[in-house]
Amino acid sequence: MPSAADSEFRIEEDSLGEIKVPRQALYGAQTQRAVENFPVSDYVMSASFVRAVVAIKRAAAQTNAHLGLLESAIADAIIQACDNLTEEDYAQQFPVDVFQTGSGTSTNMNVNEVLAHLASATSGLAISANDHVNMCQSSNDVIPTAIHLSALLAIQNELLPALVHLSDALDQKAEEVGDVVKTARTHLMDAVPITFSQEISAWSAQIKLCRARLECTLPRLEFLAQGGTAVGTGLNAHDEFAQEFAFRLGADCGIAPRPAENPFAAIASQDTAVEVSGQVKTLAVALMKISNDLRWMNSGPLAGFGEIALPTLQPGSSIMPGKVNPVIAESTAMVAAKIIGNDTTVTVAGQSGNFQLNVMLPVIAFCLLESIQLAGNASRLLADKAISGFSVNRTRMQEALARNPILVTALNPVIGYAKAAEIAKQAYQANRPILDVAEEMTELSRAELEKLLDPSRLSDGGIVSGD
Repeated sequence: MPSAADSEFRIEEDSLGEIKVPRQALYGAQTQRAVENFPVSDYVMSASFVRAVVAIKRAAAQTNAHLGLLESAIADAIIQACDNLTEEDYAQQFPVDVFQTGSGTSTNMNVNEVLAHLASATSGLAISANDHVNMCQSSNDVIPTAIHLSALLAIQNELLPALVHLSDALDQKAEEVGDVVKTARTHLMDAVPITFSQEISAWSAQIKLCRARLECTLPRLEFLAQGGTAVGTGLNAHDEFAQEFAFRLGADCGIAPRPAENPFAAIASQDTAVEVSGQVKTLAVALMKISNDLRWMNSGPLAGFGEIALPTLQPGSSIMPGKVNPVIAESTAMVAAKIIGNDTTVTVAGQSGNFQLNVMLPVIAFCLLESIQLAGNASRLLADKAISGFSVNRTRMQEALARNPILVTALNPVIGYAKAAEIAKQAYQANRPILDVAEEMTELSRAELEKLLDPSRLSDGGIVSGD
């Protein structure tokens, strides 16, 4: 008599024999073996990646039916199964750990088994995970294709719009505070004047350049390994499969994919994924720089720079009442650190293309998609909860400007570097405005000095010939 525990399972069979599978699971034997073989982490392939694999299966079924390889009833059932997957299914039916077989075969078979189960149940047909859902495919071309497809869609639909949003917020803030002149800093030390608009424009330019770099990678993500099957030769796939598949996948996903020019390279290497990861890392470096600038400028408010006040979002201390911290800038900096770490993982994994197959595909997919998602989310938060809402302490910056000895740089062409250095040293030691000290130590009139040392004029380039 079966026990209560046994009633929670059903028996599935694959080429290795029988295995118990949870009764409510849509997957089968190969997925269950992977679950048992790889209890490594709490990480599973992201829903966006699984959706990409499902999109591949849908386009493959359409293609195989069009080529006369798959009965239309079976193809229709597979397509319907792809369309009927729910958010709950994506969350519960794809439990394979990221740290699995390096080809991602377990994830490919997980999707094959779920779709075969659903398609069989709805159609009443005996639909095979391998023979029907996986027709004209191999894990070795499905998973690389899914990496390109999922990254392409995530960048196009999520990350690039987030970067547009961030650069727009920066441009708007630069316009709001464009008239404010402040002390620039090099080596964290006082330098010549700069406007807030100029400072923020540098951040905006960084983000726009990052966006342009990412856009340049999209055409290479459009090249797909699909059709190369196991090693690139296309064994067991129809000669027209790759082209027809790309057409149908593009129609389904709103993109313009095409077969890889060299399917052997597309399966054996992950150079494009490494390139994209590097571009996202470059964005992370830019986000880190902007976040740290904001933190320094916000520091204080009394004992730090105190140039800006970031929005007050939450109490900053469990022991110090009234303390408020730059939490969004800190969050963004941590995101940047994570992305940089992910890029190192992708770089190392990209080197693991041994002969005809890269064998770290799952971790490449996981880290790349995580980085894209994190970068997009952090960019929007930085725009909405830090950039758009900070205020400028104009009084604090005007006071600092008036006592900035480096303003004397503007006098170099008139009195020479040595004399200007002497004035700067005296002003610094006496903690007096540079204007007053320069008036005492030169023959220039106060009106001339006010003109020469005008911070707004200096931020515009300073002395011009004939001025």
